[in-house]
Amino acid sequence: MIYPKIPLAQTVIQLCKAKNIQHIVISPGSRNAPLTLGFTNDDFFKCYSIVDERSAAFFALGIAQQLKHPVALVCTSGSALLNYYPAISEAFYSDIPLIVMSADRPKHLIDIGDGQTINQKFVFENHILYSANLKLDLKDEKNIPENEELPIMKNLEDKLERFLGFQKDIQSHNEFEINTAINNALMQSGPVHVNIPFDEPLYETVDKLTVEPKASEVVIKPKQIDSYTLQECLEYWNSYSKKMILVGVNAPNQIEQRWLDEIAKDDSVIVFTETTSNLHEDSFFPSIDQMIAPLSEDEQKQLQPDVLLTFGGLIVSKKIKALLRKFQPKHHWHIDKKRANDTFFCLSMHVETTPNHFFETVLPKITHYVKSNYKDDWSLVRKKRLEKHESYLKAIPYSDFKVFDVILKSIPDNSILQVGNSSAIRYTQLFSINKTLEVFCNRGTSGIDGCTSTAVGCAAISNKPTVFITGDLSFLYDSNGLWNNYIPNNFRIIVINNQGGGIFRILPGQKNTDNFDYFFETKHNLNAKHLSNMYGFEYASAKTERQLKNKLQAFYSESEEPKLLEVFTPRTINDEVLLSYFEYIK
Repeated sequence: MIYPKIPLAQTVIQLCKAKNIQHIVISPGSRNAPLTLGFTNDDFFKCYSIVDERSAAFFALGIAQQLKHPVALVCTSGSALLNYYPAISEAFYSDIPLIVMSADRPKHLIDIGDGQTINQKFVFENHILYSANLKLDLKDEKNIPENEELPIMKNLEDKLERFLGFQKDIQSHNEFEINTAINNALMQSGPVHVNIPFDEPLYETVDKLTVEPKASEVVIKPKQIDSYTLQECLEYWNSYSKKMILVGVNAPNQIEQRWLDEIAKDDSVIVFTETTSNLHEDSFFPSIDQMIAPLSEDEQKQLQPDVLLTFGGLIVSKKIKALLRKFQPKHHWHIDKKRANDTFFCLSMHVETTPNHFFETVLPKITHYVKSNYKDDWSLVRKKRLEKHESYLKAIPYSDFKVFDVILKSIPDNSILQVGNSSAIRYTQLFSINKTLEVFCNRGTSGIDGCTSTAVGCAAISNKPTVFITGDLSFLYDSNGLWNNYIPNNFRIIVINNQGGGIFRILPGQKNTDNFDYFFETKHNLNAKHLSNMYGFEYASAKTERQLKNKLQAFYSESEEPKLLEVFTPRTINDEVLLSYFEYIK
């Protein structure tokens, strides 16, 4: 087998292998050549070549999102590393494990005007679980540890022994730092950064390893609920007649069905689920904005819970956040192994465990259900909302709202649905979702910058067909996500093209002015046809509801190429249709 000659590169690669870090996303460069040579010449690793580092990082995020296991990123020195930052921040807030490996120049070449060189140490400090800064291997007397000098020695043997001692210390330091970084990614499920200095020559190889690094064991102990917390939860749960469970971003199959069934029996509990929660039960309340947007202030007050229990990632709905900040619960508990965001400014308890463990610990100990009309009252409201929702769909013209209704009903069972940010996820939230779908969206930082690349990474690793729904600006912004040799033929993209950033027409602002059109909505006349042809996608378009339904009939069928369907909607009526919706369903 071929190995890089540099011991530090061997150490990094062998420790990744020992910890089962199998998927490696590499962007081309010279300074990272020792790592590239090592990873690509070992059949244990599945290596991907993605030129654009920003796209590469989101591609890796899409893989890690599905595997729930760390994926490594490898780049050269300089600004290449900074292009990882959007995906790193998304991974940090979405609890997705990434291992960022940046090649660096030796210390004596930094800040002297050498090309492709920046200060790489701690560059992601505010959005990283751990930063490991490795030390350069010693090759000669010039490469000595910081603040160390080799004394002039008369005896060459003494000089060599001292030199080897330095190298041993460096090797121990590097092994410790690499182990710590990877273990943090594994245990805390988030991004870590390993900065790796290499000196030239970079391309030399050997056929035998010269180092044998030791992998430290990863021990993940499930956190148990202490008796005091358990008793407090049971006391309040058994006392109050208005309890709300609100679920944000949540991976599929995280909660056992028996606990969902148990919660559904309790009339004092209402469960609000976002599209990204991947939770389904007939008595739960999806489409949160549909439910609460038309409420009067008195009705909002009636909805105010005594106990609010939250779990999952960030919440899309601004309306539920506004309601719960105005009418705060007496108690807000958040269940998560890692963090508890005080989203509603009234957090009273962070239960550091998994939601499933919380329910399996607490629910069997609930002795009785509190008598309450809380769920029944709001179930009647939901029924009326759904009736008005269907009635509205029959009355409106062709628009974004109508298009999302048609598309979401068309997606085949057991698909993965990736949704772009901005308007795409907000429209999706207003509709009932097929229970067999697995839904994902980059809600950690809610940016449009890597949605396409993430969806491609997901599709590349998943055995299920993946459908990606996105807006035109989001798609064009991340069009390099299609510069990728790993897109499966069953990948489908639906671009809703309303010729600009349509969400800004919904927000307060001076619409239909040159300033608004140019700087906010960013009106354009672009389309995805030429990009589709360049990247080998089968392209189709639709401009009416009838065309859309006709094109969707064949869109999901098997093909020799991935497919892209571009749906053009009228630019200036979408905001009116959406805003009128909330008035209509009152």
